[in-house]
Amino acid sequence: MHTLSTIDFLLRLVTGVGCGALIGIERQWRARMAGLRTNALVAAGATLFVLYSEAVGDVSSPTRVASYVVSGIGFLGGGVILRDGASVRGLNTAATLWCSAAAGVMAASGHLAFALIGTGAVLAIHLVLRPAGRLIDRVPQDDPDTEGIHASIHLVCERRSETHVRALLLQSLGGTGLTPTGLRARREPDDTTSLRAAVAVSGDPAHALEQLIARLSLEPGIRDLHWHLTGGPGEGEAEAVA
Repeated sequence: MHTLSTIDFLLRLVTGVGCGALIGIERQWRARMAGLRTNALVAAGATLFVLYSEAVGDVSSPTRVASYVVSGIGFLGGGVILRDGASVRGLNTAATLWCSAAAGVMAASGHLAFALIGTGAVLAIHLVLRPAGRLIDRVPQDDPDTEGIHASIHLVCERRSETHVRALLLQSLGGTGLTPTGLRARREPDDTTSLRAAVAVSGDPAHALEQLIARLSLEPGIRDLHWHLTGGPGEGEAEAVA
């Protein structure tokens, strides 16, 4: 029966704690919730649990204990995941704690070089893939659900306000993500002017168009105002009367 010597115990423990500390240094530097001490403690706990099974000489026990460690880290990781409105924070931290425990288990099983390689991989993920992720976030993405959508905006204003309303309409379109593709004016017999603007929509059409409607409906010279989609999915109509 293999007996774990004190030297082996210390070497594996130091390696496990060192791997967790290396991961924790990067987390501490980034000012994350789980920093140097937390990751080192997680790695130390995982290492000690597996080392105990090694010390008692049970051949099958280290694997079984390692599976229990994985489950325990799942509960610990759940404690650092926080919901902030519609977003979730702490997933990276929870995953890092999981990796620290894995490095500790690897060191405790005697695979010291593998533990160091695994630690290097975790650090590379944080240091190299972070800027890569930010570059990907900056690449503009086309949304297939809103691509190619066009809308038509109809309004009726008093004849004397026509020039002001036309200028205000074109100015407001530029600030709401709507690109004008056509504008038609028709003077009615009752001293009003009917304006129809065709626009291309980028982004959420309902949000952009409702912003425009809310702005224009404040003008006292506008008598009628509504819009409807003329292309793309989810055609619909919404009206606002000034």
